[in-house]
Order: sequence, then structure tokens, then C-alpha cells
Amino acid sequence: MSGPGVPGAPAPLRVLLLDDDVFMLDVLADMLGQLGGYAVEAESDARRALLGLARYAPDLMICDLSLPDMDGIEFMHAAACAGFHGAVMLLSGMDSGVRQAAEHLARAHGLRVIGAYKKPITLAQLDGALLPLRQGRAGVHENSNNLTPYSGK
Repeated sequence: MSGPGVPGAPAPLRVLLLDDDVFMLDVLADMLGQLGGYAVEAESDARRALLGLARYAPDLMICDLSLPDMDGIEFMHAAACAGFHGAVMLLSGMDSGVRQAAEHLARAHGLRVIGAYKKPITLAQLDGALLPLRQGRAGVHENSNNLTPYSGK
């Protein structure tokens, strides 16, 4: 599939951002814009984001863990039950133990998690985390040890 305007160029990766902080949504959308190659949808409400999964069919979902009404773990469970097959990146200001537990739970629900990162994520961290998606459009290439970046992120 080709992207608009550039014959033979790959279509942009579809990304759904979920965070109740509108400023964080703007920052993440801007960062993805700087990296290029992403079509971004942003949602501040988890229930609306769930409804948008089927409509938008994102390749990647970047999700905060601390959300009102439905926390990130509940959202991940609901997304898995809804048949979401894209990659997932978790973002949170919570400590590494909470991020690690959320990542394990999301994987237990059958989701393809590419990492659980501490907010605020830097442009370099985001770029590095998304590199496997850009390189291997056929799927997420997790490392062979199933390790994820927790410390310092």
C-alpha cells in the first residue's frame, strides 16, 4: 500500500494515542510528526478510544495507565477482548513496578507490547521504541529475551 503523494512510499503507520492529559496528547502527536511516517488519532476518553479501535484500526496504540473512569489496565483488557491486534506502548508516570506489572498483564491478555515507558518520554526514546515497527511493517519484533526498558525510562 502506498502513502498519499509519494508513489511507492509505504503508508503511514496508524497510531492511536490515549491519555486524559490533552497537553500530553499534543506533545506525543508533535513528536510523532517530527519523526514522520505516522497518521495520528488522539483520544482523551478511554471509552471513546475503544469505540474508535474498530473504526480507525491502528497499527499502534500508545496508552497512558492512569485514566479516569477506566484505567489503562482495564482499557488494555477491553481492547484485547475487542480483538485489537496492533502493537501497544504503555506510558506512565507511575513507578517501574507498576509499569512492569501493567506490561505483563497486557501480554497475558494477548497484546503485543513493545514497552512500558516512564513519562515524559523523550523523542530519542520514542524513536528507538518505534524503530522495529518502522523496519518490520509485518509485525513487532520483540527482542529474543522478551526484555523491556524499565530503568531510567
